[in-house]
Amino acid sequence: MKKNLFLYLFVFASLIALYALVTGNKKSNANDNKINELMVTITQLEDSLQAARIKQADLQYFSLDNNDDALAFYDHLGLENPTRYVEDKLMETNEQKGDNPLIPYEGMNSDFKLNKIKVLNHKWIVTDFSDGKYWGDLIIKYQINDDRSVDFTLMDHLLYSRSN
Repeated sequence: MKKNLFLYLFVFASLIALYALVTGNKKSNANDNKINELMVTITQLEDSLQAARIKQADLQYFSLDNNDDALAFYDHLGLENPTRYVEDKLMETNEQKGDNPLIPYEGMNSDFKLNKIKVLNHKWIVTDFSDGKYWGDLIIKYQINDDRSVDFTLMDHLLYSRSN
């Protein structure tokens, strides 16, 4: 009887061990599959991030901040951030009552004001303007003088036609 009891306990323990082994193996395979899926996702995210970095570098190509040759024109002025300085001076033209004096159109919905500004280099700016309903683009030539005043000259302009 004692011998049979040990045999039953051995068989029972063997079944429990076999069950634990099979269950652990299935969990291990499931975890391996999840890890592989996550690795694929990480690879895709890294590729997307690299593509975004390349696109950002392309977008910043025409930028005063990334143009050392153009920035050298303003070394003698001691400006910490020439781009920000020019943008601020240009936005000050919006503070006048009525349309911005650089915009050669009269606002139809309200006054035309500058919105976004892109300082391309040490001479040119691209900006857009709007009155809330109508919009357009400007190409502006600028010069920072030795007294840190900034002269703006409108080079070209475009008002988009609204088709509603």
